[in-house]
Amino acid sequence: MKIFQIRKLVIISITGLGLMIMVTIIGCKASQQVSNKSGAQLWAENCQRCHNTPSPATFSPEQWETVGLHMQSRALITDEERTKIVDFLKQ
Repeated sequence: MKIFQIRKLVIISITGLGLMIMVTIIGCKASQQVSNKSGAQLWAENCQRCHNTPSPATFSPEQWETVGLHMQSRALITDEERTKIVDFLKQ
C-alpha cells in the first residue's frame, strides 16, 4: 500500500513539473511574439478592440506618455507593449 502511495506522489509530482514547464514555454513564445511586433501593430491590436483610436497628432508626446500609462492598466498590456505603442504615437 505504501509503494502505491509513493508511486502516486511521484506521478503527481512529474505531472505538475511538466505542466509548469509547458506554461513557461508558452509564456516565452507569447513574449517573443510581442517582441517581434511594431508599435503600430500593437496599437492596432490593443487600442482598436475597445474604441476608435485617435490620430497620433491628437496629443503631444508628453500627453501620450500619460495616456499610455492610463491605458496600460485598462488594456492589460506589458511595459514593453506600452513603450512601443507610445513611441509609435509620439513619432
